[in-house]
Amino acid sequence: MSASAPAPSLAELAERFGLRLQGKGDVRITGVATLAGATPGRLAFLANPRYRRELAGTAASAVVLAEADAADCPVPCLVAKSPYVAFARIAALFDPPPVAAPGIHPSAVVEPDAVVDPGAQVGPFCYVGARSHVAAGAILGPGCHVGEDNHVGPGCELLGRVTLVTRVRLGARVRIHPGAVLGAEGFGLAMDAGNWVKVPQLGGVVVGDDCEIGANTCIDRGAIEDTVLEQDVRLDNLVQVGHNVRIGAHTAMAGCVAVAGSARIGRYCLVGGGAGIAGHLSICDKATITAMSLVTASITEPGEYSSAMTVQESRRWRRNAARFRQLDGLVRRMGAPDKD
Repeated sequence: MSASAPAPSLAELAERFGLRLQGKGDVRITGVATLAGATPGRLAFLANPRYRRELAGTAASAVVLAEADAADCPVPCLVAKSPYVAFARIAALFDPPPVAAPGIHPSAVVEPDAVVDPGAQVGPFCYVGARSHVAAGAILGPGCHVGEDNHVGPGCELLGRVTLVTRVRLGARVRIHPGAVLGAEGFGLAMDAGNWVKVPQLGGVVVGDDCEIGANTCIDRGAIEDTVLEQDVRLDNLVQVGHNVRIGAHTAMAGCVAVAGSARIGRYCLVGGGAGIAGHLSICDKATITAMSLVTASITEPGEYSSAMTVQESRRWRRNAARFRQLDGLVRRMGAPDKD
């Protein structure tokens, strides 16, 4: 929403997003907030029942909530089947995406055989390497490095200090946050007579339409084939994706997830923060990996999977750890068959 645009009314929001209006429709909304932190003019939301106690005392001018909570709302409300989704769509009105200001900043360097569409924006201190292409509507924020043989698709936004090393292809409307590195060499090594021999990384990285990649996330290029993110993949900050990994469409990974090389991850998967996924395994569609879990075997059935232990008092943890070391001997004394 532009600064000059009038604040929308609740009736306008209800009609635009297909929501049921309860209460006065002429209330104007100037922004969004939480139930506890809202002030007049703000729209809040209730999606988690743990925050229901804050509804009665909210100072918000309106609330987005579910049908079950509407009767207890002290202010006008918008009733939605999924309040969080509805709130996200309304909140986006107050944070419009940037529009490219076509042109190349005088401090940017563009190699002679690179192609920058006249409708693209190349910001200060950017570099666009040989044989790379920046499509119409793309935005390269300050300090971005687009190396050789890369393609930045239409409407992409590289916010700042993003590095595309080589052979990276971004689809349309990909958003990459500062410090991310795509197309760096994968970790390929072979041992010969006590010394490491580096395995050339000859593949690239392919990122589908509408993906988002968090700050300081690294996606390595493939050894021979490409590392692939299908459409609408969402990666949080500080995620590591190894070479030749394939991540299916609409999968999301929280911060500090690490995926080792050649893993195959299905569509609509959710991976919690700090989880690790070993290499050369497969995870089926619609699998959820909880935070801090370590996946060491393929997952073939949709569902939720965990391997982390919950936090506990240190003395209790030490006792349990000591007993765990004795577990094998206990099983042998009981005469259980050895399955190693």
